Amino acid sequence: MIRDDHPENLDPRSCRIYAGDFLKKLNLKYLDILIITHFHRDHVGGLNRVLDAVSVNKLIASYMPPADLDFPDLDPDGDNNLPRTPRNVLRNLNFFAGALKNHPGRVKEFLELTGNNKRLNFKLTDELYMDMDFAEEIDDAFHGIRDSSALMRWSRYFNVTSLRQRLYYHGKEIVMGGDLYGTLWDRDTTTPCDILKLPHHGSITSATRKFLEQLNPKIIVVSVAAGRPDERPHPAIVNLMREFTDEIYFTDAVELPGREPVFHESVHIEIE
Repeated sequence: MIRDDHPENLDPRSCRIYAGDFLKKLNLKYLDILIITHFHRDHVGGLNRVLDAVSVNKLIASYMPPADLDFPDLDPDGDNNLPRTPRNVLRNLNFFAGALKNHPGRVKEFLELTGNNKRLNFKLTDELYMDMDFAEEIDDAFHGIRDSSALMRWSRYFNVTSLRQRLYYHGKEIVMGGDLYGTLWDRDTTTPCDILKLPHHGSITSATRKFLEQLNPKIIVVSVAAGRPDERPHPAIVNLMREFTDEIYFTDAVELPGREPVFHESVHIEIE
């Protein structure tokens, strides 16, 4: 089996499932809030399938394409003399803008977090917090301008401007960090949590000892694809996580020393 978000052949035992297909399986038709943490393909490429499955009351992202344009194809592979990284930025913007174009009316409200709006508090069942830094200079791409330097600069900030969330529910606290590098959390005063969605797929940049000491999670979930050639999850990070908790769950059947791969669709945790 080959998937459009995974260029290699998957293990025939794989049970991986798209986010949109998972929502359909749960028979969910509506989301109060949908958050685009940042604009790498593995975080925005599935938006089409998600909007196929559900309607959304509020879509939150650090950037929204210009509302007055018809979202033209940005032609990332056209003859525009751009290096690979800026082309990938355009490709990711195509995933985002194309999904919105393909699903008119599926999103009721759009909220772009700007440089002056770095923290939002939502009261749903309790509170949802988000912190972010804002990157600019991307609208030009939709107006036909190919500024390689601006696109390159923006791409460098994809991960470090990830939206991060802390949820409070029934006395439990859940932290989701997008792809924000662990070192960027070290400067914060971060309080402990019950569940941590480890940032950046368990890469060597995903966590530091100080970061995990501050959060001291009881459960850690690592969002990762089996068979990645770039050591995500990284064995050193897995060993570090094991110092803090035995409850570590991977969203795919990764192979690690001393651990048998577990083939499953998703990690599903219920809080009562």
